Amino acid sequence: MSAPVAFSSQATAQRTCTKTTVGAFGFSPVKTCQFKSDEMKIVKQQLCVRARVRNKLYKGGKLKVVSSSDTVPTPITPSDIIKQFYACINKKELNQLRGLISDDCLFEDRSFFKPFQGEKDVMDFFGQLIDSMGQNIEFKIGNVCEGDDFMAGVTWHLEWNKKQIPFTRGYSFFECSMEGTKLIIKRAQGVIESPIKPGHSSLILLKMVTSLFDAFPKATEWFLKSPDAILKAILKVYSMVLGPFISPFLAWYIKYWKFMQYLLSSALKILVFLSKIFDK
Repeated sequence: MSAPVAFSSQATAQRTCTKTTVGAFGFSPVKTCQFKSDEMKIVKQQLCVRARVRNKLYKGGKLKVVSSSDTVPTPITPSDIIKQFYACINKKELNQLRGLISDDCLFEDRSFFKPFQGEKDVMDFFGQLIDSMGQNIEFKIGNVCEGDDFMAGVTWHLEWNKKQIPFTRGYSFFECSMEGTKLIIKRAQGVIESPIKPGHSSLILLKMVTSLFDAFPKATEWFLKSPDAILKAILKVYSMVLGPFISPFLAWYIKYWKFMQYLLSSALKILVFLSKIFDK
């Protein structure tokens, strides 16, 4: 209870208020104060008391002050995982990159015929990728979009010394999963921009392909079920029929250009030597 306050005819506009502190089992008065009946000051005082109570945490039957160590950390999102993923590649930190990938991760790069399955194959691929990038090339990510079930997509391109490299734009899709309390990458797909721009000829080619598919539906179904088998068969026919004829020609062609390179380099050396003699 607050201490009684006498009201006079000259102080009818005054009020009393009680400042309380939160104890272990309830509220107990600490001291009283008086101030003029200014509504703005009353509102500020009430907000101040409410803020003090709101900054307490009820725990074990007692009210406990929340400290910085009691704050709940912000959960990691698929966007954060994607940013860490490309940051590890740019910094060439394979150990940290390995921590973002699940043991049964599946990575599909459309530049390769087969996907990379498992942590070992995926990490071997990224190890070769980092070695191929050198010291000045890095990924620059663009828009990152999140979907349901820990799905996310990102656009990117390659840069050399902060300058964009042509024909290196691409996009990737990531599927993450929770392992305990950790969010990791379970599956990823990457597509890179093609340096060949067929334009309208791609529509003509598409029309030809669809006409063949419609004309031979059974062969089309077989091809679509196992496209790798067709490619292997073509390579086998090449090695058995065309290889014996084309390989010697290619070998001779390579030797011819090596000989031409030797002649040109020798001619340049002679010209440089003669120029030095006449300059004297």
